Amino acid sequence: MPKLYFASDHAGFELKEALVDYARHRGYEVEDSGAQGLDQDDDYPDFVTPCAKRVAEENARGGSAAAHAFGIIIGASGQGEAMCANRVLGVRAAVFYGEPAHEQTDASGESLTMIASVREHNDANVLALGARFVSLDTARVALQKFIDTPFSRAERHVRRLGKF
Repeated sequence: MPKLYFASDHAGFELKEALVDYARHRGYEVEDSGAQGLDQDDDYPDFVTPCAKRVAEENARGGSAAAHAFGIIIGASGQGEAMCANRVLGVRAAVFYGEPAHEQTDASGESLTMIASVREHNDANVLALGARFVSLDTARVALQKFIDTPFSRAERHVRRLGKF
């Protein structure tokens, strides 16, 4: 079972707390990188950067897919958090606001959700959520799909990941 690392600033604090509880009740090992309390003056890099570094370190150790580590980072929009996390070597953060209005298909014509796309094609290991844009129910579903969807390991996707 993967280990989950969480981080948020004040804007994502409530959603992070609810998702941490959800993950623990589902049996996941959880590390909460903060914020540990609601502080309107905190800054997301203070929490997101350590979280992203832990995900990168954990995944650099290798091991089976079952031991894979994921980060869940939450802010007002999730955008700044993703930008911050993506500065850490080994992190591939994707922002999720919900499923697209129209069906998405890949090159083979397979229908993909947004979460499946970033996991299967990009091996994203950090999910960024905008607390002002997703409900708790949507965030729970996204978190579970993110964790449950494996990277495809298709040659073209491996090749592309090797270029950055």
